[in-house]
Amino acid sequence: MAIDATTPVVVLKSIAHGGLGVVRSLGRLGINAYTIEADAWTPAFYSRYNRGAVRLDIETAPAERALYELERLAKRLGVPSVIIPSTDYAAIFLADHYGRLQRSFIFLEQSPELLRKLYSKREMYYLAKQHGVFTAETSFPLCRQDVLTFLETATFPLVLKAIDGTRLDARCGKKMFIVNSANELLDLYDALEDPRTPNLMLQEYIAGVDDSVWMFNAYFNRNSECLIAHTGKKLRQCPAFSGYTSLGVCMRNDVVHETATRFLRGLNYSGLVDIDFRYDARDRTYKMLDVNPRLGATFRLFVAENDLDLARAYYLDMTGQRVPPASVKEGRKWIVGDLDFASSLRYYKCGQLKPIEWLASLRGIEDSAFFAIDDPIPFFVRVASDIRDISKRIVRKVRAICAASQEEVAPQFGDALPTRSEAKAA
Repeated sequence: MAIDATTPVVVLKSIAHGGLGVVRSLGRLGINAYTIEADAWTPAFYSRYNRGAVRLDIETAPAERALYELERLAKRLGVPSVIIPSTDYAAIFLADHYGRLQRSFIFLEQSPELLRKLYSKREMYYLAKQHGVFTAETSFPLCRQDVLTFLETATFPLVLKAIDGTRLDARCGKKMFIVNSANELLDLYDALEDPRTPNLMLQEYIAGVDDSVWMFNAYFNRNSECLIAHTGKKLRQCPAFSGYTSLGVCMRNDVVHETATRFLRGLNYSGLVDIDFRYDARDRTYKMLDVNPRLGATFRLFVAENDLDLARAYYLDMTGQRVPPASVKEGRKWIVGDLDFASSLRYYKCGQLKPIEWLASLRGIEDSAFFAIDDPIPFFVRVASDIRDISKRIVRKVRAICAASQEEVAPQFGDALPTRSEAKAA
């Protein structure tokens, strides 16, 4: 794929495999790529295609400091660079500060208000209803009494999830829970909700296996014209049943494509986008679950036969180059190796994945999130990071077991020891 590669690119918030995918995809075209992330274990930092890194967490750093670091990087590069956000917060940050950053970087001007509405599960729900898009029925309790009122007519199982997933994930390491009883719901609500800023929602449970979840990845230009769009479905997720795509396949779905395109055009949306739908067999509809107003971490699943992907399409449009038509190969598979192995074990333990089925599911994989023959080091960094994280969890569990054992054993020995007066008498 021949393009003018003279403009550098900066990946803002280069977490896990999404940022690595951008660095590899554009780096292979000869584009100088730079990454911004706080974690020293960020795989993109170690890619042969990465030309430089900035250690910064824009989600926790004061806005002024983040702007200063971005402008300092721009001065170092010497020319305006295309900047691509890989998280919702990064996209909102750029939209908030477009007026200042447009002098140093090349990116679409987007409405911060619209991005916040799409990121919020509550506001997204109301937008879907407003535009006639099917979505799971949802309640947004403001206090415990609202939950008790909801329980009077509730049907289980149901889904307890976050309006702002990042907040809940930071608090407990998960963004959603499948709940099977009233007591379980109340216990989780009491443990997880912040009464000062309510963040939990109650959603109907749509039964179905992982491959009932469909993805829509696209790019809409300044005029809200869809320049590239693809659909696919999840084969496995991590965490199992309700997480990120760990194994996906490209498949055409005209209903999902038309629904998502109509919805986004109705909002006059421009930019990269990643949307999840779940097929509901009860009424044979596709229901919108999440809208991520940025480049999806799964974007490398959708690589066209002319090697065009969403990061490349965005780069071409931002640098004034033509975005050619793109047709994705049906059946193309993409995998996140470590996450898929972990989720496969979970599916196996639940009796939903046999070893022979697992082997068959790996047939046809054309791309991997971390492993690449031409860029192997990020894969080994990821493996080392996994080993580190597993070791920390083992240490925490061992310490918890030891602490529990001491609590149980201490009273037994205490009862057997004589008091000081008893000892003197003896």
